[in-house]
Amino acid sequence: MLNLEDMNGSRAVITAVFIALLTHLPSEAREGDKTYSFLRLDHSARAAALGGSFVSMTDDAAILFYNPAGLGTLTSRQASFGYLKHVLDINAGYVAYGQEFRDWGWIGAGVIYINYGSFTQTDAVGNKLGTFHANELAGLLGYSGTLYQKLHYGGTLKLVYSSIADARSLAIAGDVGMLYNIPSQQIAIGASLLNLGRQVNAYQTTREDLPVELKVGVSKRLEHLPLLLNLNFHRLNESTEDFATRFRAFSVGGEFTVTEAVQLRFGYNNEQRRDLKIGTSAGLAGLSFGGGFTSTRYRFDYAYSSLGKIGELHRISLGVLF
Repeated sequence: MLNLEDMNGSRAVITAVFIALLTHLPSEAREGDKTYSFLRLDHSARAAALGGSFVSMTDDAAILFYNPAGLGTLTSRQASFGYLKHVLDINAGYVAYGQEFRDWGWIGAGVIYINYGSFTQTDAVGNKLGTFHANELAGLLGYSGTLYQKLHYGGTLKLVYSSIADARSLAIAGDVGMLYNIPSQQIAIGASLLNLGRQVNAYQTTREDLPVELKVGVSKRLEHLPLLLNLNFHRLNESTEDFATRFRAFSVGGEFTVTEAVQLRFGYNNEQRRDLKIGTSAGLAGLSFGGGFTSTRYRFDYAYSSLGKIGELHRISLGVLF
């Protein structure tokens, strides 16, 4: 991450910034060698309520951020907007859009951002010098095509921008994904490799690695129960002590269809629960709940995610079908 000690400011300011970064994604900070960690946030409320198990979901514009191949499952033009109220007055949001483009396939575009707020800048002895801000932003363009009707492939191109006080950073990255959808059996299998790329402009002189992540997941709608179950494995590309440990980063989610218009959701993220454990207790960390309301043109979703003793997150999303 950016070494703020090389900038004008006190240790109190440095501490405040790192608290914000650490609490928004504790597991990322634990690695210590990645930047643009906001790219790993759950963006949509629907995905967050499912514990982040979204790589194999279908017919949702927000799939652009998880698996670009999923754009090929859109049944109509869709737009999705979302807002996240984070801890420490951190705010984030996204916009996503997808549609079929003639006979060439499906295209999508999106923006995700995070605003860490305003910080007081001081000198080494504590005298106030003013304030500074920290923000991050990513713009995406995506494409998805189809092979043999059921197998979808896709990719996105990302431009990532980060600003902390007077320091700026820019990166170019991309995602690739595959999704095998079998509507007759109500099952989908997806995989994506996210955030491949490099910094074009570093914060200072040293370029940092992007948070590359391999996700694999499966979604299955039960035959005799109106329940869609998801299982995802995250960070399969990262080295671990042994092979079995590699699969500890997993999430499960369920979407229960109460009526055609109302859905209830639950999720569990095992990695978050381990990372957010304080002492011997994790509380409700890693658990998420939510619901959705769907009409012919609109979809409203809400999600609650627990960070245990650290706090809680609230997300809302609005989907529009054209």
